[in-house]
Amino acid sequence: MKKTLVFLLVIILSTPLLAGPQNYKSRKKLLKENAELLQRIEQLEAELEAFRTDAAERAAIETELSGENENKVAAALEDYTSSTDTLLGQWYMHRRSRSSAREQYNMDSVRFTTDVPDSVLMQRLTAMNSFITLPYNETVKNYMILYSEKMPRKMGEMMGLSEYYMPIFEETLRRYDLPEELKYLAVIESALNPRAESRVGALGQWQFMYRTAKSYGLRIDSFVDERMDPILAVDAAARYLRDAYRIFQDWPLAISSYNCGSGNVNKAIKRAGGKTDFWDVYEYLPRETRGYVPAMVGAMYAFRYASEYGLVAEPMSMPIYVDTIHVHRNLHFAQVSELLGIPMDDLRDLNPQYHKDIVPGASGDEILRLPFNYTSPFLDLADSVYNYRKAELFTDAVKDGRAVVSGRPVATSRPGSTGQWVIYKVKSGDTLGKIARRNHCTVKQLMNWNKLKNDRLSIGQKLKVSRK
Repeated sequence: MKKTLVFLLVIILSTPLLAGPQNYKSRKKLLKENAELLQRIEQLEAELEAFRTDAAERAAIETELSGENENKVAAALEDYTSSTDTLLGQWYMHRRSRSSAREQYNMDSVRFTTDVPDSVLMQRLTAMNSFITLPYNETVKNYMILYSEKMPRKMGEMMGLSEYYMPIFEETLRRYDLPEELKYLAVIESALNPRAESRVGALGQWQFMYRTAKSYGLRIDSFVDERMDPILAVDAAARYLRDAYRIFQDWPLAISSYNCGSGNVNKAIKRAGGKTDFWDVYEYLPRETRGYVPAMVGAMYAFRYASEYGLVAEPMSMPIYVDTIHVHRNLHFAQVSELLGIPMDDLRDLNPQYHKDIVPGASGDEILRLPFNYTSPFLDLADSVYNYRKAELFTDAVKDGRAVVSGRPVATSRPGSTGQWVIYKVKSGDTLGKIARRNHCTVKQLMNWNKLKNDRLSIGQKLKVSRK
């Protein structure tokens, strides 16, 4: 019907009665024009559908980005707590007691002075050649001085930790084609402490709130909290920041939304009359978020020019070379520590996501990070390690299909092994996080079941899902 109408319209507009004999067109030419019009209409319909899909996906992403994060406070910018059950935890708390003056500064009112001329600060900032725009103004200058001159001990701690953690962050950000400078957000969020917890419950180096973490596929249960896993948490943070940039198309605003949620950034944009430059919306952002981007610039500057200020990394006991072991049986840190001689503190610091000292391998493929020099002994003595003190640390009792480990039940079957497969068809606005929540599984399980290499989905794509 549509094709017929277009054809008739072309004929009517081309008749000598309306346009004159000189404009008479042959039937062959009319058919050609009709085909071209139909092709253009199809292109416009495809573009419209793509726009609708993109709008739906953007709306879904905005929903993911808002919520809990609108009440989040970065632990490094407040009086955070830290677990002290390891030497690393005690290291944090001991040094924090000596350098807590940093938390006393009211950055909205304090104005620092420095012997370094503005011209030098500006030149250094330009020389950093950052992918993310680094404007120089009094607010940014204040944070540059704060990080480079006012807290040398804290900077020494973070520089020491960065030698272990920054290569992990850089590799992940490169994989998602994101600016490497985003790694400094973890400095602002948590001072690189994997166990940092804010007063509102944000946890880990990247300070994920509970629901936001679950939305981005991080596992949280009685044994595991992947918000404290340095590798998995930065992967989730990278995906969050990628989504935020897709919404705001501006890195300072995307970074701000990581701190206060997309809802608060959108409110600030509306109050600024629709302007989308960070400094135009600056005064309308929540108080803490106003200092978030300048603090990131200040941290970047201090790390880059540490030698100019005599800042030296404090030595850390974290091993630089680490290997990963796949675990398919329940494993207690005590078994590894006592049989192989690895200090418990080292196991806890390398595997902070296992907050009960138990790797629940019976419920699926889990990983254990070990200092490189302990990998071969573990593999050579694997059976002995798993059986060591097994009767004391684990029981063989099974309740409701779950083994009891140190008094707590742990699933003993693999995902899908006791259930029934169903096929889920991807709809507009779907993400792996949403599909996982809807089907009571994890993003990791969805990716394993469907052999997915990344989290990209297409409308109509069919996914295999196990429901128990």
